[in-house]
Amino acid sequence: MTDFASLGAAVIGTGFIGTVHTQALRRLGVQVRGVLGSSADRGAERAKAIGVPKAYASLDELLADDSVDVVHVTSPNHAHYPQVKAILNAGKNVICEKPLAMTSAESAEMVEIAKASGKVAAVCYNIRFYPLNQQAHGMVADGALGDIRFVTGHYHQDWLAKPTDWNWRLQSEMGGELRSVGDIGTHWVDLTSFITGLKAEAVLAELITFLPEREKPTGPVETFSSAAGATETVAVDTDDAATILIRYPGGARGVMSTSQVNIGRKNSLEWDVAGSEASAAWNSETPDHLFIGHRDRPNEILMRDFTLMNDTGTAAASLPPGHVEGFADSFFAFFRAVFSDVAAGGRQAGSTWATFEDGHYEMRFCDAVLKSAREERWVALDEV
Repeated sequence: MTDFASLGAAVIGTGFIGTVHTQALRRLGVQVRGVLGSSADRGAERAKAIGVPKAYASLDELLADDSVDVVHVTSPNHAHYPQVKAILNAGKNVICEKPLAMTSAESAEMVEIAKASGKVAAVCYNIRFYPLNQQAHGMVADGALGDIRFVTGHYHQDWLAKPTDWNWRLQSEMGGELRSVGDIGTHWVDLTSFITGLKAEAVLAELITFLPEREKPTGPVETFSSAAGATETVAVDTDDAATILIRYPGGARGVMSTSQVNIGRKNSLEWDVAGSEASAAWNSETPDHLFIGHRDRPNEILMRDFTLMNDTGTAAASLPPGHVEGFADSFFAFFRAVFSDVAAGGRQAGSTWATFEDGHYEMRFCDAVLKSAREERWVALDEV
């Protein structure tokens, strides 16, 4: 059994998701040595608020801390590339929030640096670690669905549905040219790739910006929180929503949509995988139930129950049946898997967390989507 208390971590970023990382690490028993905020004052304020012993003044100070084994990067997207390079070059393991980089050129370089470092380098696609998504991955690998034919679904939210809603992700210079696709869409792409074992070979995409102008607050705004005070009207050129057709190798097809303006949808990631023998479907807003469809016998709803699940699904579960495992639990299961590999000296056989190679694939997908939307044609991922 891994002695998680012997491992130390530091978290870059002190907003919503950085706090989620910190809480999951504490639950796991990993020692959170400190945090690095967007400024020294912000870091000190947040460290005190969440009970972390130290606020680093700079990335250099963090990297000089020999008690830190793993650095969690939860900063805005534009900072991932330089920060991750520095972390790996300093000889530390890293868990980077998604998307891995701003472009596939950056992510390609990050893959090579990670390989050369010999360190564990993971991308935070935590949704893989809802136990029933691990269950579905195992079912497909065992042939329970047959040949995969059709992959459909969406990731819809409403937290940016009003012109007064604001977040740094709206700014292309901080979040990248793709927003709904790069932010939540890559979760769907990664998850369906993980479950089916298929990676897209070409895409046809349309991007939509329903709110080309928004009210930007003059002060900071934390993700999923409401702004208050003075604002200024600014132009927005990132996508509020997207529709994407996907071609997979071997003839399978896919359809996905993303939206951050679907009112009433708080955090709805839905996938439906149709195979030649059976189908399966899951929605993040009801995460403890997996639909399994049949043609010649009754359909099933599998409740998350480790007495009924396969070994892959059971390994990600931590609570008894009937005790719902949700968003925070997926981070706990993900970190447990990554830190177990850190303790073992590297990624072990059977590990299911997303690698930098997976993160690079998602960036190639995004670049192909952007090119497709601009040129109004199918774009192969090999073109980007």
